[in-house]
Amino acid sequence: MSAPAVRGRLQWSVVVPILALVVLVLSWLRHDHWTILAAVAAVLIGAVLSSVHHAEVVAHKVGEPFGSLILAIAVTVIEVGLIVMLMTSGGDSTSTYARDTVFAAVMITLNGIVGLALMVGALKHGLVSFNAAGTGSAVATVIALAGLTLVLPRFTTSAQGPQYSPSQLAFAAIASLALYVAFLFTQTVRHRDFFLPVTSDEHGRMTGLVDLDEDGHADPPSAGEAALSLALLLVSLVSVVGLAKVLSPTIESTVKSLGFPYAVVGVVIALLVLAPESIAAVRNASRDRVQTSLNLAYGSAMASIGLTIPTIAVAMIWLSGPLVLGLEPTQIVLLVITVFVTGLTVVQGRVYALQGFVHLVLLAAFLFLSMQP
Repeated sequence: MSAPAVRGRLQWSVVVPILALVVLVLSWLRHDHWTILAAVAAVLIGAVLSSVHHAEVVAHKVGEPFGSLILAIAVTVIEVGLIVMLMTSGGDSTSTYARDTVFAAVMITLNGIVGLALMVGALKHGLVSFNAAGTGSAVATVIALAGLTLVLPRFTTSAQGPQYSPSQLAFAAIASLALYVAFLFTQTVRHRDFFLPVTSDEHGRMTGLVDLDEDGHADPPSAGEAALSLALLLVSLVSVVGLAKVLSPTIESTVKSLGFPYAVVGVVIALLVLAPESIAAVRNASRDRVQTSLNLAYGSAMASIGLTIPTIAVAMIWLSGPLVLGLEPTQIVLLVITVFVTGLTVVQGRVYALQGFVHLVLLAAFLFLSMQP
């Protein structure tokens, strides 16, 4: 596909980030009328879609697995910004924001994005294949991060309640960041081939790597187009964080009026910021690139923990109130079931639609129990 066609697709996404920034400035001080809130919500959705579009443009320029990495980090920046902005409102209710949002992100990525990608890929192509070695190492890293930051605080005794003491929180933050950096080195330098899309035979067995030069996709954007997308990506991220902050009181009051637990706020935030990745994962799965879909899903889960927890730990220097990280018993059970099912899903390196459906049922259970614990 020619470069002018690429520029044509960029037109809407040039306008939306700038519009979002303008709406953010205008609505920051006055946003109590429903018409203003409706406009903010509409522009917020556009900014989210714009951010993922520009992340994909930059990703197309740098190639895999760097493309999935850029998109995962971009989404995590949105997530971290929302958590910090919402926690600045103070109060006991904000103490579980980080835990609820990170756990929701883990469940949505491991069950929602993975389940959708496997379902779409398998229904369209039959058996789908991926590299079990690379995917397995990603899953192992996610499990270690989740256990260290979300499960252990429930059982430690140095601090009262399901939270870490300051020294424990510092250790968990450093360990999380170290795990994430080590995985990035493995994914992008040491064993990059393990995370590239693969080809398979009629039985779904992996036969080799996809020829990235003859994939039928548009040619990579020029350096100028990629630089423009990078700048607009930053504008979109700032706008998303700010507009979500504007809408946060409405989200909280709606959840409260419906009688749902406060943890549902974290679920809403995670669903919002992960919607673009879900779209990207389904697109790749439909093109028989399930490996890229899994890179997106597990990379997002990893970034949600490996980047969010260290950032929140630093933010706690000036944020008041406790930081509750330990999961509730029901959440721990859901996480354990997800870990076992995920292990069985990735061990063979090929799956069919049933595995995707199993993951989607687990996601439905998580969403239902979040509203009706």
